[in-house]
Amino acid sequence: MIESPLKIIECPRDAMQGLVGFIPTNIKAAYINQLLKVGFDTIDFGSFVSPKAIPQMRDTADVLHQLDLNSTSSKLLAIIANERGAQDAASFSEIVYLGYPFSVSETFQMRNTNATLEDSLGRLEAISSIAENNHKQLVVYLSMGFGNPYGDQWNPDVVIHWSERLNNLFGIKILALSDTIGVADEATITHLFEALTPALPHVEFGAHLHARSDDYEGKVAAAYSAGCRRFDGAIKGYGGCPMAKDDLTGNMPTEGMLNWFQSNGIVTNLDIEQFGKALAMSSTVFPIH
Repeated sequence: MIESPLKIIECPRDAMQGLVGFIPTNIKAAYINQLLKVGFDTIDFGSFVSPKAIPQMRDTADVLHQLDLNSTSSKLLAIIANERGAQDAASFSEIVYLGYPFSVSETFQMRNTNATLEDSLGRLEAISSIAENNHKQLVVYLSMGFGNPYGDQWNPDVVIHWSERLNNLFGIKILALSDTIGVADEATITHLFEALTPALPHVEFGAHLHARSDDYEGKVAAAYSAGCRRFDGAIKGYGGCPMAKDDLTGNMPTEGMLNWFQSNGIVTNLDIEQFGKALAMSSTVFPIH
């Protein structure tokens, strides 16, 4: 069996979107341009959603126009929540991936996209057609992939069911399990990836994990050992879901992941010098931290 290459996805959009203070467009673009020099597989750079819902991302199209994509191998991903957003994102040739959050918790799907699960399936069918017609690839994030606080039924079989259903219905080839509220533990991470990878061998499963600064290593190790080769992160762990019960739970810190991979002899193929510059630059982009 051929070993899949490691893919690291940097998520400045996720780090920025919840901030109250608006980050100027030129600062966003300069930061993402530095990230593009690092060699990440993908940059989750922005979103095409209602500016009322996510005001921080209202300038995504303007940011895109300021990006230097001529000398990078990184691909761009934009988050969308409905057909209109998909059409907007798909109109840009520079964007490779459309990311759609599909929750295995109906309560969270309503909170996040104002849609029931059946409504979300209908949206995803339309979005899938838009992506195909515009030669875009679709990445579906399985929100609440490791549990939820709303009392909806959750167990690993629920996640497996929706993974199989989305692949069968729409041919989704990239599914990222999302620890929306920071509840994933090593045993659950291991069980899910060990179950999903052989069940859907042609699907690329990713890990969008949230973590405290003192517990990320075990989560990365569990996912990698269970076969995951696609990891989302955000420098310094900025961002994270506001519904997490622990205020200290942010996104998976990219520098922590890189340290773990390097200490375990796992090749990342990233430019560490350029990453260091991005790490230093982050303090000017996120001054409140």
